[in-house]
Amino acid sequence: MLPEPARGPQAHRTTGAARVRWRAVSDPTSSTAPAARSTGLRASLGVLRRHRDFRRLYIASLISLGGDWFLTVALFDVVLRLEGTATSVALVIIAQELPSFLAAPAAGYLVDRLDRRRLMVVCDLARAVLVLGFLLIGGESDLWLVYVLLPFITVFSTAFDPAMEAAMPNLVPSEDLGPAYSLVGSAWGTMLAVGAAIGGLVVAGLGSTAAFAIDAASFALSAAMIFSIRSPFAEPHEGEHPRLVEATLETVTYARRDHRVLALLVVKGGFGLGAGVLVLLSVFAERIFLAGAVGIGLLMGARGAGALVGPFLGRAIAGDDDRRLFAAIGIALATFGISYVAFGFTPTIAVALPVVFCAHLGGGGQWTLSTYGLQRLVPDRLRGRIFSFDFALVTLSIAISSLVTGWAADRFGPRPAAIGLGAVALAWAITWWFLTGDIRRGGGLSAPSFPDSRNGA
Repeated sequence: MLPEPARGPQAHRTTGAARVRWRAVSDPTSSTAPAARSTGLRASLGVLRRHRDFRRLYIASLISLGGDWFLTVALFDVVLRLEGTATSVALVIIAQELPSFLAAPAAGYLVDRLDRRRLMVVCDLARAVLVLGFLLIGGESDLWLVYVLLPFITVFSTAFDPAMEAAMPNLVPSEDLGPAYSLVGSAWGTMLAVGAAIGGLVVAGLGSTAAFAIDAASFALSAAMIFSIRSPFAEPHEGEHPRLVEATLETVTYARRDHRVLALLVVKGGFGLGAGVLVLLSVFAERIFLAGAVGIGLLMGARGAGALVGPFLGRAIAGDDDRRLFAAIGIALATFGISYVAFGFTPTIAVALPVVFCAHLGGGGQWTLSTYGLQRLVPDRLRGRIFSFDFALVTLSIAISSLVTGWAADRFGPRPAAIGLGAVALAWAITWWFLTGDIRRGGGLSAPSFPDSRNGA
C-alpha cells in the first residue's frame, strides 16, 4: 500500500519561499509570480540544465516513451499479419484507450491522495512485468493476450501520466514552466519519431519479441530514474482528503466555474473524435503503400517529428505572455484536420510523410498548449484529478473514433475513411474556435477567470 504524500517531517521542513513558489505556480495572476522568460528551444534547454530533478524526470520520460513506440509498432504489425483487418488495429487502440476512461476517476483521486513519485515507480514496474506477457504470443490463437494485457498496462499508464503532469509545476519555478513543458511535450514526439522508426526496423529485422523485451526494459529504467528524484512531487496538503465521489464532484464544479479550464479540458476530447484516423497509418503502410513494418515505423516517425516541432511552434504563436494561447490551439486543431483530409489523397508514402508531419505539428501543438494551460491555472490539490479527467475525455473519444474508423476503412476503404475523419477534426476546430471567442478577446490565460476560481471549487 502506498503512503500518503507530504504528511511526514519532509513536509514540515518546507520553507516559506517554497510555499510562495507553489502559490505562484497554482495562481499565475498572483503578484508573487515571476515574469515569464523566453519560451524558445534555448530557454527549454536552459531549464533542463538548471533543474536536476526535472532533468531526471525528462530522461525517464524519454526512456519510457521510446519503449512504448517499439511496443506500438510491434502490436500493429502482429495483429495485421495474423488478422489482417483495419478493425483489428482499431481494437488494439480501443484496448489502450477505453480502460483509461474507466479508470481515470480513481486514478486522479490516487494521484492527489498518494505520494506521486512512489505511485509512478510502482506503475512503471507493473508495466515492465505485464509487457513481458506479450512474449507468449506465438500465433493467431494467442492474440487474446493483446486484448487482456494491454488494458492492464493502460490502467497503470492512466495513473502514471497525470501524476507526471501534476508533479511538473513542483519541480520547476513558475517562470520556467512554459519552456519546461514545451520540452516534455516534444519528448513524446522525439521518441515517437526515433522509437517508431527504429521499432519498425527492429520488428522487421529481429521480430516483435525483441520490441517487447526492449519496452519492458524501458519501464524498469524509467522507474529507477524517477526513484532517484528527491524534490517533492506535490504541495503539502492540510486537512482531510475528500472521498472519491466528493473529490470527483469537486473537480467537475471547479472546471465549470472557470471557462478557461473547461475550454482546455474539452479541446482534447473533441480532437479525439478525429484522432481515430491514426488507425489508418498502419493500414496505409501495409495495404496502400505496401511498405510493411518499416512503412508503419516511417509514418509513425513522421508523426513524431511533427509532434516534436509542434510544441515549440505553438509556444511561439502563443507568445511569452500566453495571450494568444487559445488562438494557437485553434490554429493547431485546424492544421491537424486539413492535413488528414490531404492524407487521404496521397499517392505514395514519400508524399504521405510530409503530410503526416504537418498534421502532427498541429496535433502536438494543441496537446502541449492545452496541458500547459491547465498546469498554469489549476491548483496543486486538484491537478491530478483535472489531468485524469482530461485524459478520460480524450481516451473515450479516441476509442470511439478508432472503432468507427476501423469499420469505415473495412467497409468503404482507407482513403474515404481518412478524408472523413480529417473533416471531423476540422469541424471540431471551427466549433471550438467560435465557442472560445470570449476567452481569446479577454486575454487568454492572463484574463481573470470566469468567474474567479483561484481559490478552488
